[in-house]
Amino acid sequence: MSWLERRWYQSGQAPLFLRPLSALYSSLALRKKSRDLRSQWNAPVPLLVVGNISVGGTGKTPLTSYLVPVLKEQGYRPGIISRGYGGRSGVYPLDVSQAQGPQQTGDEPFMLHKRCQCPVVVGPDRVAAAQYLLQHYDCDLIISDDGLQHYRLGRDIEIAVVDGLRGLGNGCLLPAGPLRERPERLQTVDLVVCNGQMPTGLADLTGAFVMQLEPEALRSCSGEDVLPVAHFTGQSVHAVAGIGNPQRFFHALKQTLGMKVIPHPKPDHHQYQRDEFHLVPRLPIIMTEKDAVKVADFGLEDAWYLEVSARLPDNFKLQLLERLAAVKSDKGKSQHG
Repeated sequence: MSWLERRWYQSGQAPLFLRPLSALYSSLALRKKSRDLRSQWNAPVPLLVVGNISVGGTGKTPLTSYLVPVLKEQGYRPGIISRGYGGRSGVYPLDVSQAQGPQQTGDEPFMLHKRCQCPVVVGPDRVAAAQYLLQHYDCDLIISDDGLQHYRLGRDIEIAVVDGLRGLGNGCLLPAGPLRERPERLQTVDLVVCNGQMPTGLADLTGAFVMQLEPEALRSCSGEDVLPVAHFTGQSVHAVAGIGNPQRFFHALKQTLGMKVIPHPKPDHHQYQRDEFHLVPRLPIIMTEKDAVKVADFGLEDAWYLEVSARLPDNFKLQLLERLAAVKSDKGKSQHG
């Protein structure tokens, strides 16, 4: 974690010399939001955005993985759109099913397509991605993985995800703090999901729920082998994580699964090279599912990823489905009106 990130999440005021830059950021962001809203595109089907108001990993992708099967059980045919951070493609929108691998699509969309078994389309222009999805697939609901601040994309339901441990940091906008939008923005979304615990200051927020990420299994990075999550309890392991908040992953391995962790944090969306895994001493390697999709072809021995599943209160699902039913009814009336 850089010096600046540490300052964001420490007690005390934000660095004085960065506050004018935060004011400039706020002005530019509000101007862009106003411009985007004037040209906003609204999908003919319900569109749900899963996003956050802070930079870094908060748990958006696990929540999206949770939502898809819940929606399928209710008879919806969901599709996912994503920016595709970390991917490099010469053509957008890009259908993940036609891509050559995560280096082209980005790690999170590739993982979501593999795990959720539903259409996934990536591109920096989320409106174009959504239109492509509707043109090529029989989807009656769109989930935007990230994109809360992509206001040109109309949305019917907004879910904001907050890191339960770090919360909103010092509550300041970039670069003095970690926020893309002011804390009051959480009052305007439909649902707030706090990853791991309810942060101080958000306990009274209406429509806030706690999401727990529960370990399910350890799966081989290069094969089909599966181990129980407690297989390496009490043992020393190398832990590799190229996610927004690697420390959360290392903490889970140590505190929840009882492993003795040698941490290897990497930048979010890190593009791995084979020689990065010549780790000493030779021990089992544990990584996230998001990292594992990028090293599947490396042929790593004794390398595993931790498969986790999100758990949320039943009331979260009930509120979400009620909102969706209302949106679906409204859109049906407008199309036949």
